Amino acid sequence: MATAVWRFVLAAGLVCGVGLLPWLSHADPAHTVLKARSAEREPTPEVLAGIRAQLGLDGGPAHALTQWLGGLAHGDAGTSWISGTEVLPGVLRALGASLLLMAVALVVAALTAALVCARTLRLGARRRLGGRRSGGTASAVLASLPEFLVASVLATVVGVQLGWLPALGWYGLQWTVLPALALGLPAGAVIGRLLDDLLPGAFGEPWALAAAARGLTGRRIARQALRRCVPALLPNLGLFVVGLTGGAVAVEQVFDIPGLGRTTLQAALAQDLPVLQAGTLALVLLAALATGATRVAARLLTGPALRDGALSSLHRPAPPAGGLLPLLHGAVLAAVVGLGLTRDPLALDTGERLLAPSLDHPFGTDALGRDLLARVGHGALDTLLLAAAISAAALLAGVLLGLVPRVSGPLVDTVNAVPPVLAALLVTAVAGSGAATPALAVGAVAWAPLAAHTSALLRQERATLHITATRGLGAGRWYLLRRELLPAVLPPVLRHALLRLPGVALALASLGFLGLGAQPPSPEWGLLLAENQPYAERAPWAVLAPAAVLALLGALAVSAAGGLRGPRRRSPRTAAQAAEEPVVAEKEPAAAR
Repeated sequence: MATAVWRFVLAAGLVCGVGLLPWLSHADPAHTVLKARSAEREPTPEVLAGIRAQLGLDGGPAHALTQWLGGLAHGDAGTSWISGTEVLPGVLRALGASLLLMAVALVVAALTAALVCARTLRLGARRRLGGRRSGGTASAVLASLPEFLVASVLATVVGVQLGWLPALGWYGLQWTVLPALALGLPAGAVIGRLLDDLLPGAFGEPWALAAAARGLTGRRIARQALRRCVPALLPNLGLFVVGLTGGAVAVEQVFDIPGLGRTTLQAALAQDLPVLQAGTLALVLLAALATGATRVAARLLTGPALRDGALSSLHRPAPPAGGLLPLLHGAVLAAVVGLGLTRDPLALDTGERLLAPSLDHPFGTDALGRDLLARVGHGALDTLLLAAAISAAALLAGVLLGLVPRVSGPLVDTVNAVPPVLAALLVTAVAGSGAATPALAVGAVAWAPLAAHTSALLRQERATLHITATRGLGAGRWYLLRRELLPAVLPPVLRHALLRLPGVALALASLGFLGLGAQPPSPEWGLLLAENQPYAERAPWAVLAPAAVLALLGALAVSAAGGLRGPRRRSPRTAAQAAEEPVVAEKEPAAAR
């Protein structure tokens, strides 16, 4: 009951906070609405006063919010301040388009994730997994590709040049293929990497050994291993569902899709308050439904073992990754940044516009004749360091909040209902625009997947046999947390954080692509992609250079994550030996809950 009340308070706070956006921005809502309706009309005091009277703004934000909530109680989400049409039918149409796109994107993501972990499944089914390290360079590169860049390439090459699929508009299922690929490929690579990280532990559990001894086929064992690992990833899958629905703004912009993310963004920019509030409320409800569905699915897949404390730990010691691969990736990245820092990123030469790569310009030049290597190198200081700082803060916040799932669960759902673009607009309204705005917006939502992952792993680890045995010997919750739970949960969550490091850089880049991040002439990577995208067909190197460095960052993050080792399990002991340890000295006899 307390969790439901907390969830309702957070959702109501978010919707009310969004409703205050025009007043938080210290801008006259009437002036913004007039500009959105007719940019040519003169904003005279009489015209602005008429708009305020028409929209009921004279009563202030409390009156506007109360009026909207009163109408919502009767099934009326209000009238658009810009178009004058009813809000609810338009929001439902946008939600339907986003849900269809999300469903197709999830199919693409599932197929991509299956390809990522196919080798581990095949080797595990044949009992040949041994000490194999998880792969991931190819999947890391795929996960590091910006969604808007993939969308632009697919639209240009597959849609326009080859003409295989429609590249613009939204008129049926055929129009979902290219945008679903742009959304599903990076998401599937992330899900596949997380699943591939857990599968070796599942194949090493006693049930898998017993099943192989009884002669069960490898295919059946692989299916059960998947069933064993999926519950730990379901909370993050729920986050992907909401993210693919409301956070696909850039892809919807590229393909001109009237989805909920794009509708919400346009409403936020125009301060069309009724549409913005209805869109946000739809995302909050979708987040609640996704969370409920993933929890039910996790319980069904895990069965009574979760309740009875009869699971085995999935997190076994991982073999150290080879030292050469991360060093190689790091050396190449450092060389690119170092060479770029020796050049001037702002030097203009219009006579050398869009030059192909050469000895003088290894990455070519952009539309203003600026050296791309210089801009990529200097942009690393704005992108890599900022992404690393945000990832570290998100990891700390995610782990701490993940330890208290009753508090963090509803908070994760609410935060996940806010796309980074909308978060950037809210941050801009409160704190003003500036270089820190993208960092604050991305940091405000980056911790949620890590908190959900921590809570899911902690829930399963608490139900393992060795925790049940240690608890039976009188161990207190703090002993279990320090000596058993955190050592088992932290390594996979840290690997997850490293895997998401390129994603944080991509979120910053997406804000730059949409014009909400860094502004010219900054060499920030997202801005580089946005500036050079119109010339992608004529000068592909202008887009491929920053995209390749982002992919290299993803490969470095995954190869470095492979070297993180899991907890060292102590050798089996008798109950008498275990009882001699100071675990019983803990004054708190309660079990970890």
